[in-house]
Amino acid sequence: MKNLVIRLREIKDVYDFVGIVTSYPGDIDIVSGRYRVNAKSIMGIFALDLTQPLDLEIYGDDPDSVTDKLSRFLA
Repeated sequence: MKNLVIRLREIKDVYDFVGIVTSYPGDIDIVSGRYRVNAKSIMGIFALDLTQPLDLEIYGDDPDSVTDKLSRFLA
């Protein structure tokens, strides 16, 4: 598992982010306070408080393959 802290500041960021993570075969979760949602779910992400940094948990064999593509969202 790999942990990152990200920011999704605009609606376009959410759509771009989901477009990137859906291509990753492993599971990816976003944790915000006591809430945990599937990072591949646009509806789940919009249920979170996007004004705060979000914790990203990447599971799978090669988390670095998606981490490089997410660099612009890192907090």
